[in-house]
Amino acid sequence: MSTLSLDFILKRGVAEIISEENLRRRLNAGKPLRLKMGFDPSKPDLHIGHAVGMRKLRQLQDLGHTVVLIVGDWTAQIGDPSGRDEARVMLSAEQVKINAQTYMDQFFIIVDKNKTETRWQSEWFGKFTLADVFNLTSRFTFADMMEHETFDKRVKEGKALSIMELMYPMLQAYDSIAVDADVEFGGTDQKFNILAGRQLQERLGKTPQEVFLVPLIPGTDGLKMSKSLGNTIDLKADPRDMYGKVMSLTDEMLITYFSCVTDVSDAEIAEMTRALESHSVNPRDLKMRLGREIVAQFHGADAARAAEAEFVRVFQQRELPTELPTFTLAQPMPIIDLLVAANLAASRSDARRLVQQGGVKLNDAVIDKVDAVIPANQAVLRVGRRKFVRLVNT
Repeated sequence: MSTLSLDFILKRGVAEIISEENLRRRLNAGKPLRLKMGFDPSKPDLHIGHAVGMRKLRQLQDLGHTVVLIVGDWTAQIGDPSGRDEARVMLSAEQVKINAQTYMDQFFIIVDKNKTETRWQSEWFGKFTLADVFNLTSRFTFADMMEHETFDKRVKEGKALSIMELMYPMLQAYDSIAVDADVEFGGTDQKFNILAGRQLQERLGKTPQEVFLVPLIPGTDGLKMSKSLGNTIDLKADPRDMYGKVMSLTDEMLITYFSCVTDVSDAEIAEMTRALESHSVNPRDLKMRLGREIVAQFHGADAARAAEAEFVRVFQQRELPTELPTFTLAQPMPIIDLLVAANLAASRSDARRLVQQGGVKLNDAVIDKVDAVIPANQAVLRVGRRKFVRLVNT
C-alpha cells in the first residue's frame, strides 16, 4: 500500500475523530504514535467491513507509526454487549485461542506484521487481583455505564444486564492503560468503549487517547454486514467469489465502497458520483472496476483479471464456470437431501426455501417441487447465480 497524504488518511473512509485537531498535532510532532486496535476473537472470520479500520492502521504504519494489536482473550469470553439486546453466551478459552489465530492470519493480510506489536489481555488481566478489580471499577460510576445506549435500553425494558457485561467497557478501557495507547481505532459501534479508555486515562492523570472511528459499511444486501445474515465479503474468500459478491452490491453502495475500501482518488470518486446521478454511466461498469480494485488488493492483479473473466463467462455469456466441484450421485436422491449433501444449502429448511423461491436448476430446468427426486445422471446442479455442482454417477 503506497504512502498517502495525511489529509487523505484522516478524511477518506472516516466517520469521526475525537479530536482531529489534537490527532493532527500529534501526528505532525515527529514522534511515532501507538495506534491501538483491539479485537475479541468471538468469531474466526474477518470480512471487508473489518478492513476499513485495518486499512487506516496500515496507512499510518506507512507514515512511521506503530500498531498495537490487542487480542481480547479475556473480554471475548464475556462478549461485547454493544448493540446486543440480550446477554451474550461465554466462549471457552480454547475456542477463543483458535479464533484468535485465524483472526491474526487475516489481520496481517493488510497490516504490516513487522510493524505491529501484538499483545494478549491475559498479560495483565491474568495477574489481576480483587484489589485491582475494585480499583478499576471505582474509576467509573453507574451513570457512566448508563450512557451506553444498549445498557440503558436493557435496563428500561427490564431485561437481564449482568455485572460482568458492565465490566466489558472498563476492561477494554484498561487495555489502553496497559499498552499506553495514543490513538484507538474502531467502528462507530465501538464509540462508547473507546471513549471509556480515553476517560480512564484522564482520570489516572495520563494523556487521553484520540478516538478514530470508521463507518460500518453495508453488506451485499444493503443491511448491516453480518455473518449471521450471510451478506459478508470475507477476506479469505476465493477471488471469483469475492468479485461476484461485489457485483451483487446495490448501485447505492458503490460510492461508499470506493471511499472506504479503495485508494481511488477523490477526484475520480467525485466524477463517479456525478456520472451516477446523471445516469451517464452504467453502474455495472463501476461495479466491475470496484471488483477489480478489491480482488487485486487481497489477491493480486492477475487474480482480479481472472475473476472478472470468469464472471463475464458465467453471468454475461451464460456459460458454465471453467472449474466445477463434483458430487457423486450413485442413486436417485431427493432434491432437499441432495442440496444439503452437496453443500449447496446450509440446512434442509434452507434447501426447501431455495426450491420454493425457484433458485434451483438442474441443467437449465428450474426445480420447483420440494419433493422432487434427482436421477443418478450426469448433470449440473445450480443454486442461485454463483453456486454450481457437477453431478457424476461413478
